Formats: sequence, C-alpha cells, structure tokens
Amino acid sequence: MVSDILVASNRGPVSYALREDGELEARRGGGGLVSGLSAIGPDAGAVWVCAALGDGDREAVRRGVGETGVRMLDIDAETHAAAYNGIANSVLWFVHHMLYQTPLEPAFDAEFRTRWEAYRAYNRAFAEALAAEAAPGAAVLIQDYHLALAPGMLRELRPDLRIGHFSHTPWAPPDYFGMLPDDVARELLRGMLGADRLGFLTRRWADSFAACCERLVGGTGDTRIGVHGLGADADFLRARSREADVEDRMATLREQIGGADRKTVIRVDRTELSKNIVRGLLSYRALLEEHPEWRERVVHIAFAYPSRQDLAVYREYTAEVSRLADEINTAYGTDGWTPVLLHVKDDFARSLAAYRLADVALVNPIRDGMNLVAKEVPVVSDGGCALVLSREAGAHEELGDAAVTVNPYDVTGTARALHEALSMPAAERAERTERLAAAATALPPQRWFLDQLEALRAL
Repeated sequence: MVSDILVASNRGPVSYALREDGELEARRGGGGLVSGLSAIGPDAGAVWVCAALGDGDREAVRRGVGETGVRMLDIDAETHAAAYNGIANSVLWFVHHMLYQTPLEPAFDAEFRTRWEAYRAYNRAFAEALAAEAAPGAAVLIQDYHLALAPGMLRELRPDLRIGHFSHTPWAPPDYFGMLPDDVARELLRGMLGADRLGFLTRRWADSFAACCERLVGGTGDTRIGVHGLGADADFLRARSREADVEDRMATLREQIGGADRKTVIRVDRTELSKNIVRGLLSYRALLEEHPEWRERVVHIAFAYPSRQDLAVYREYTAEVSRLADEINTAYGTDGWTPVLLHVKDDFARSLAAYRLADVALVNPIRDGMNLVAKEVPVVSDGGCALVLSREAGAHEELGDAAVTVNPYDVTGTARALHEALSMPAAERAERTERLAAAATALPPQRWFLDQLEALRAL
C-alpha cells in the first residue's frame, strides 16, 4: 500500500521489548513529531518509516509484527551503530553544537571514512524504503541530522515526490562546519538540498545553513527554506500536570525541599553535553558563595536523566554531574537542608511536578536547537516562574524578552542571574510567566507539522 504522506526518522512512534515469555510488548512514544502527525488524522493513511533500534524492534520486524502506518527498517546492527553513534551522534551532533575540544578532536581518519560509508548505507536504506512506500507526487517529511543524505538519494529515485527535511538541532556556522572534510561537508549539503524545502527551528540556524551552502556549494539553488519554531503542547501539558501521580510527586518534592518558605531553582535535562549542567551547578555554587543569604533558603532541584551512556564521554560527563552535586551538598548542606536534590532516573510526572513548583527555571545550554523545557515550564507553573535562559538556546529567539538572559559560559554572570531571578517580585514573575507561556505555545506541535506539510504541498 502506498501513501500520500510519509515521515522518516531514526526513532519511530513505537518500540518493542522482548518479554521473558517471548512475547513482544509495544511501547508508544511521545514528543512533538508524534503529536504533530496526529493532527492529520488516522484516515490520511500516513506512513512513518523508522529504524529498528533494539533487539525487540528487530524481532518485531522478523515476525511481521507492526503498527498500522509504521514501516520499521531492520538495518544491519553494525551499520546502524556506525551511522548513529559513529557519525550522527559523535560527529554531526558535535559539529552543530560546537562541542569539540579542538586541540584533540576531531581527527577524520580511516575509521571515520568507514563509518561515513555506514552513514551513507543507512540513509540509502531509508531513501529506498520511502521510494517504495510513496504514492506518485507524495509529500515526504524527513527528520533531522541522522538523515541528511536521504533527501538527495530519494530525489534520484523518485523525482516526482515533494521532499521536505526538518533540522531539530542548531546548524553550525561556516567556519565550524568547515572542520568536516571538504568532500563530506559538500556531500551533506547536497544531500539536504535534494529536498524541495528545508525547515529549521529558528532564523539563526536557517541562516547558518544558507551561509554554509554559499561558501561550499555556491548557494541553495531551488531549495526553499522555512522557519518553524516548535512550541509546547499546552492542552496536553496542563491536563497531564494535574493528574494524581504528579500531585504525589509534588508532595514528595515538598518534603525533600523542607521549609515552606524555601525557594526552588529547577532544571530538567538529559545529561547531554550541550545542556551545560556542570556550569549550571558551578553557577549555583557561586550563588551560595557570593550570596550567603540564600543558604538554607533555596534548593536546586536538578533532574539530569542519563543520555547516550554507550559513549564514554557521556558516561564521564554524567559522573561529573553527580560528583559536583555531592561536593556542593558536602560543602554547604546542613542537617535540615540539602542544597542540591539530584535525580537521575527519568520520571515525566516528577518533571511536571517540578515545573509547577519552580520559582526559577535554569535553562543554560551551550547550544540548543530549541529547548522545549524552557517553553513547558511557564505553561504549567502554579505561581509564576522566572526563566534564566541561555542566549544560545533556539527558544531565546521567542522567549528572550521575558527571560533573564545568560551567556552559558559565564558562571559568575549566571550566578548573578540566579540571584536576580530569585529576588524578582512575585507580580513581575507572574507577568513574565504569562508572556513566556503565550510565546511558548504560539506554534503547538499539531500546527507546526501541518504548516510544514501545507508549505511543501504548495510548491
């Protein structure tokens, strides 16, 4: 069966786990893309092409088990690992987030070239699957840096299709993007330019892409570029944040915080290198040192959920987050006050509870395509929450006027911003939260997806 609307992404809307009794258990995912695709309705017959990511997924493919409208690709496990971890997460992510320690890395050697071949093969598998599933003239929406080559490959196979690609990350400026080998950089750009239309989260990232194209391949040609700033799903968040399990988590957090008059600084992140959790903790320590009046009057609730633990640098970063939190608690804690409450087990209900309780939200990424936490907190906040926001987050383009802006590298400046946010009068905090929530929900996931689909179909 062929479809008029197709989505392609590394991770799909469902995953499978193999139980001890040999049966497969389906687990449905969430996120903006899932919410967005639902806006077209089940009768549209859309197809989502994704990769099998684990043993359960691969077994589901082999058994022919699957959700209607989901095509899961059983790409060779070694090829997927080399493409996903070896290139997408260890090279492209690092380039776009400008994370390399350049005296030591990157070193694009023979092993890199082998992994690049795997990245090509991975993208080709998607292009071939999309070509097979697409009806004549179908709209195909390809997602993210994992699949940067797929638009060009699909164009060669099916020139009749309307092809879009959306980047959920920042895009590196030309000087940084130029660290990639010249032939690889050009191949990436030409792969992207195989699309009829490219989408980015902010004008800044779109302009960086266009500048890279101008320098390396002579421009963007006939490819159109659009900006779609993914917003928070207000209806879902407000309803979910009032459910019983969230109320239970709030009671537990209040007990852990201690005194009723204590203020809270919260952060909710994966232990992703770009999220800048370590400098956030250093800034909180500087706050306690430079403003001793906040000791025993504030608690930093830090949710740092482990990410990409199959990569050594991420394991080391996660360990440093825990070490620093312990160091702060040892240095400043008292019998009745724990300065940092660090949680590393993912718990969405607990995250929502923290959103509701927060007096201050710290969102200080080194670089971030958007950062939905910055948009979600003001939507569900009970009493108003001051947002300390990095100027390097894509969300700053929309939220900066109502936030307290920080340079993510400036620990002293971020400590000063935390003091300002904690000292903010309640009325001002509430007014800012209202403005933040309005900006954060301007383009909810359903509208974000439909806008891209309509723009692609209009070409």
